[in-house]
Amino acid sequence: MPRGKLVELSPLTDADSDVMLRWINDRDLVLLSSAYRPVDEADHREWFNSIRKRRDVVIFGIREVAGGRLVGSCQLLGINPTHRKAELQIRIGEADARGRGYGREAVELLLDFAFQDLDLHRVELTVLGGNEPAIKTYLSAGFVKEGTMRQAAHIDGRYVDLVVMGILRDERPPR
Repeated sequence: MPRGKLVELSPLTDADSDVMLRWINDRDLVLLSSAYRPVDEADHREWFNSIRKRRDVVIFGIREVAGGRLVGSCQLLGINPTHRKAELQIRIGEADARGRGYGREAVELLLDFAFQDLDLHRVELTVLGGNEPAIKTYLSAGFVKEGTMRQAAHIDGRYVDLVVMGILRDERPPR
């Protein structure tokens, strides 16, 4: 499994479901990336079981190297082998794990997996225009801002822009 100095990416286990349910019901955390709506345990379990079986998705838990604690999740979705592209999503769920470089390293590990193991050519994402820490992380990992979808999301009673970012295999900065 992909491993860095701070975090490693590993398959999600049944034991991770309860932690992820807590994250998806943390309003402040969810508002960093999407609209919030509470999720009940049955709906979460259905999603959790189905996402790990999908052929167009690869999802990992982000675990601290020191201790193995689950601190987040990341995934490649909409994997398209014809166009050799996918969409990247990441969430650092544990508040005390944010701002420590875990997200940056997880993005780099996930990009290594995308380009080396899946032989993708392009990885793309959208991020809320006001989420400067995330935008900074993606830029430092080599993503390029490709455009802005104006007022494309309705979050917490207001319309916000979505920034479109992408990275091509040959644009990876040296590590």
